[in-house]
Amino acid sequence: TTVLNGKAEILSFGGEVIKNVAGYDISRLMTGALGTLGVILEASLKVVPMPEAEITLMQQTSIDAALLKLHQWSQLPLPISASCFYQDKLYIRLSGTEKAIDNAQQSIGGEILKQAHNFWQSITEQTHPFFHSTQALWRISLASNTPALPLEGDYLYEWGGALRWLKSDLDLQSIRSEPNLSGGHATLFRSLGERNDIFHPLPTPLLNRRAMLPHEIPGL
Repeated sequence: TTVLNGKAEILSFGGEVIKNVAGYDISRLMTGALGTLGVILEASLKVVPMPEAEITLMQQTSIDAALLKLHQWSQLPLPISASCFYQDKLYIRLSGTEKAIDNAQQSIGGEILKQAHNFWQSITEQTHPFFHSTQALWRISLASNTPALPLEGDYLYEWGGALRWLKSDLDLQSIRSEPNLSGGHATLFRSLGERNDIFHPLPTPLLNRRAMLPHEIPGL
């Protein structure tokens, strides 16, 4: 991976061969940095084959029951490739061999969702009706087994509960306080108003440590 950082420096990390562990794994950081660490100039991609079979199951359930199920299923060898919860409906995508999917379907249960590809595409590309709103959109990251947060708004859950999208008119401090108590963080992903304080503040110990770094002290 080659990136251009904020100092106009071109930096290269890792290699292009499979299982090459040389260098810093910058790819993972760049993926979640929303462009704040630099611009990706070159990247090596690993291509994997399409699954032999794939289906999506849908269940009518509450968010508390859904989070419990997702946590339990994560402990089992199930071919779950994606999950989503919205408006009391839990969606589970199974990808793999026909036999593995048949066994998982019997274990998980639920109705087969028709036109599942279009559904998942709408989640990935954020064309789903949930994302069409004038309200501020928050991206909340938490441990997957964290209970539902007591914040007013409209939610959509992904990644087994680890990623939670929230549309809300609550103030910034109210929204960030709850994820902070649970060891998570909230990022202002989209807003029609002012976009101040987009990223979750660093904990005080990290802020103090950063302030003492040589390149952060004027004159050093």
